[in-house]
Amino acid sequence: MWNSLNRSMMVCQMLFGLSYYGVMGILTPFFLELGYSEEHTLMILGAFSAIGPLFAVSGGFIADKFLGAYRALTISCIGFAAGYALLVLAAWVRNVPLALCGIALASYFRGLMSPSYPSLYKRTFKTREDFENGIPVNYSVNNVGAFLGMYLFPALILKAGFQGGFLLSALLAATALGTLLFMRHPLRGVAAPIDQAPVGVKNWIAFFAVSAAMIGLVFYMFSNMDVGQVIVYVIGGAAILYFVSLMFRFGRAERFGMGAILLMMFLTTCFYIYYGQIMTSLNIVAINTMRGDIFGVIPIAPAASMSMNPLWCMVAGPVLAWVFSRMEKRGINWSTATKVGISFVLTAVAFGTMTLAVNAVGPDAAIRPEIFLVVHLFQAFAEVIVGALVVAFILSVTPRSIENFSVSMFSVAIALSGIVGAVFSTSIAQEKGQAITQEIVRSVYGGYFGVLTVLAVVMVGVALAASWIIRKMLAAARVAAESAEA
Repeated sequence: MWNSLNRSMMVCQMLFGLSYYGVMGILTPFFLELGYSEEHTLMILGAFSAIGPLFAVSGGFIADKFLGAYRALTISCIGFAAGYALLVLAAWVRNVPLALCGIALASYFRGLMSPSYPSLYKRTFKTREDFENGIPVNYSVNNVGAFLGMYLFPALILKAGFQGGFLLSALLAATALGTLLFMRHPLRGVAAPIDQAPVGVKNWIAFFAVSAAMIGLVFYMFSNMDVGQVIVYVIGGAAILYFVSLMFRFGRAERFGMGAILLMMFLTTCFYIYYGQIMTSLNIVAINTMRGDIFGVIPIAPAASMSMNPLWCMVAGPVLAWVFSRMEKRGINWSTATKVGISFVLTAVAFGTMTLAVNAVGPDAAIRPEIFLVVHLFQAFAEVIVGALVVAFILSVTPRSIENFSVSMFSVAIALSGIVGAVFSTSIAQEKGQAITQEIVRSVYGGYFGVLTVLAVVMVGVALAASWIIRKMLAAARVAAESAEA
């Protein structure tokens, strides 16, 4: 199952995780130091996690029609390195527009990378079963980088400053680029035909023109978040409508499969509202309340609490791959939507734990890091199920001619949920200089996490109902395909 191609791609994935999430881990204190309020910082973080996936729509179209997946990945690494270099300069001179330019570049090129990686990674395996068993492991490898980035970068900036953290991210992106270039011949050999054909001058001009316009739009969105969130909704809605229009260009069997993808995107959007809380509400609550070392011996900065998520994701990938493999051998075959329903059960437990913790806080308004460790444990297992298996589901039912764009619909779901989740999280933002008291923690934080817990329980039932509908749609798709072949 494993070979030099998928291993080299996982090295790139780990380097990407280390660089991207390292930056994510220090953006909150960076923007707070630049004078941003908690509310504005939460929106910037939500947008940084959302706008990149949103532009996976254009990334999927570019990979399908202009460049191919391998070229798109290569150019993405160049863009990441350039964006992080701008952040180095912004940190050096404390310039907000430069910082926004840097995260705009990183966000756009994340969108270019998102749909390209899974479609190329899939082609490095011999069978679909190998790919579906391998992708949770790939998810864990990415989280090795994410964990190291989120845990180490907040400590690194104490020694090397923000510019040192951003510089390290730029070097890591450059290393990923070098790996892709070193493996370019075998990777292009298994890639789609478009990657093996030369790119015409017109296509290059169109790509650079579209990219320049998109980067400018992203910068504007970060600079004007009130308008920016509306743009996210408009682009996301337009992408969904375009996907619906594509359904009528295919036969009955493909339409049922694409309809199942739309239902899965609804569940994904709802789930990633909770995932977005890791970077927004859970992060700001940890910064304000988390005190002490893990089990009294493992030091952790409050801003590094997000690293607990990828830490558990590293564990969850192999564990879930083993569990689902054993279930299949025993004839137990849960659908992807049913597994997403299980994810909402885990999410309800995670946020229920957080609700109990904030309501039991003492007069010092401090929460032990072990509480956050447990919360991230349940949420990480839920995330790996959704993050790994939904992409595999899309690739298994979508027409091959639009597989990159179809994968980008997963990213659209993440983008919409990121902005919605960030808007929700601003309800707990405090005024600059506000002292965090027991009353604030219990009433504001407790009420917020309590509502999220109740809604997660509701979503368990919604997901199980959607699972039944999706099974019927896929069964109808198989019947239609057999009729067309007869």
